[in-house]
Amino acid sequence: MEPLRGDGPDLTAFEDFVWGVATSAYQIEGAVAEDGRLPSIWDTFSRVPGAIDGGDTGDVACDHYHRWQEDVGLIRLLGVDAYRFSVAWPRVVPTGSGEVNAKGIAFYDRLVDALLEAGVRPFVTLYHWDLPQALQDRGGWPSRDTAYRFADYTTAVVEALGDRVADWTTLNEPLCSSWIGHLEGTMAPGWKDLEAAVRTSYHLHLAHGLSAQAIRAAARITPSVGIVNNLSPCDPATDSDEDRAAALRLDGHVNRWWLDPVTGRGYPEDMVRLYGVDLPIQDGDLETIAQPLDYLGLNYYFKQVVTADPDGPVPYARQVEVPGATTTAMGWEVDANGLERLLLRLTRDYGAERIYVTESGSAWQDTVGPDGTVDDRERSAYLEDHIAACAAAMRQGAPVAGYFAWSLLDNFEWAYGYDKRFGLVHVDYETQARTVKASGRRYAELIDASRRLRVA
Repeated sequence: MEPLRGDGPDLTAFEDFVWGVATSAYQIEGAVAEDGRLPSIWDTFSRVPGAIDGGDTGDVACDHYHRWQEDVGLIRLLGVDAYRFSVAWPRVVPTGSGEVNAKGIAFYDRLVDALLEAGVRPFVTLYHWDLPQALQDRGGWPSRDTAYRFADYTTAVVEALGDRVADWTTLNEPLCSSWIGHLEGTMAPGWKDLEAAVRTSYHLHLAHGLSAQAIRAAARITPSVGIVNNLSPCDPATDSDEDRAAALRLDGHVNRWWLDPVTGRGYPEDMVRLYGVDLPIQDGDLETIAQPLDYLGLNYYFKQVVTADPDGPVPYARQVEVPGATTTAMGWEVDANGLERLLLRLTRDYGAERIYVTESGSAWQDTVGPDGTVDDRERSAYLEDHIAACAAAMRQGAPVAGYFAWSLLDNFEWAYGYDKRFGLVHVDYETQARTVKASGRRYAELIDASRRLRVA
């Protein structure tokens, strides 16, 4: 396939680099009641009337649980170095604590072996939002006990896979679990409670620290341990003092609250005052939360331009549209420069020694042509621009070690159901037929070109 625009991004910076694709368990696996798996909070939330567009659920999703061998073949076809996927807690420890489900962990055991046989490096995420409903019934993330149960679950997974898996993520996007799930109420479990949201954020951080300790204790090969946050540059809509203050508050809400504690800075005092919720800190917690990190994972989708909104919800900042901006099917502005800015900030302000772009992707109104192909040129251009942003940041000293395209497959896009498609591979949800899109072929082409430069 010919390059879509000129010669594409400059790939000379990617000499020692991990190219990957990413997914998550609830979004692709299906088989929600098979082989001992019990419900998660997303199984419950997806049955709340009006919670999910189209009344969709993850019951079948991409049927990856049964079609994983075909999907490993697609991963191999794309030529990536690595596959980032999550383990489903309710599949491995269905009641959230106690006995490990042998059939559940066996699925991931087979998947890891198949990836390694295909020459693909597994990157395992331990939590991508699918809390067992049994734990939710006992208090969920607002309860401190859930953090300890997460550490136990971590140990079970690492004992099973830690002789072959080296790359581990404790949590994916705790912001979404806390702010969107417990404050805004548009993700599971669908709460709108500031105190519960703040307590959730704290216990997720504690869970991260305990999980990092558990990984290092149970792994049988030297592990690389990190956490993945979704971050956004926060810019004021005007130069007014009010809008600049709003941008600072939003930055605290979506960036500093998630980065500062895990990098040893504690919680931002301005945000603690703004939330007005006492953090349930116990002796030694902050040290546990700030476990040494082998990498920081960055999920980037959009920047946020904001104006002051004193009558709105915390953090009293409202996002505004940028006139003339290109937006995806999600309504998100396309701004690759925001990725470069974040990579440099993680390097400059947080001393990151290794950064993975763990998710980068876009949804568009894909159309299947008469010949069965999907010519998604917008997504291909998006990939090129964001890979170029990585290169620009690397030339300025950012230690970017890898890029994972979101997503391998079209999938269950949470509250948006199946309407929004992010995949490099198109999925016909009625037949489960997979078709590599033009963007998938273009991504494979870029990866191959970067490798040829390494040996030139």
